[in-house]
Amino acid sequence: MADVNEKTDKREDRNVNINQNSPEILTNNIYTPAFLREQIGKLMRVEFLIGTNNLTDRIGILEDVGASYILLRSIESDNLVYCDIYAIKFVTISTNGFYGPMNNPMMNNRFYPQPPPMGY
Repeated sequence: MADVNEKTDKREDRNVNINQNSPEILTNNIYTPAFLREQIGKLMRVEFLIGTNNLTDRIGILEDVGASYILLRSIESDNLVYCDIYAIKFVTISTNGFYGPMNNPMMNNRFYPQPPPMGY
């Protein structure tokens, strides 16, 4: 039981503490980090531009946001993925807990591709 509490304590210590002395980039939601901080705990697909024309994505639960990074908890492996905030181009935030157009008949797979199969 002590291991569970110790893991929780470490997770709480990792989060960025926000107060009146915090930089505006973390407190004013006109900036990406502050906006994303409001989305902590949500399932999301984050697309990154690598180089000049290569997009890659990661899907997971947003765990934490700093001034220059985000932490996603991978839904495939439960690992934490540290991501460069400056490479982010698109963020799709789930509003219903499901990924993709499953519950929205107005959308189709042309615009929202499904994640790759497990074990890729």
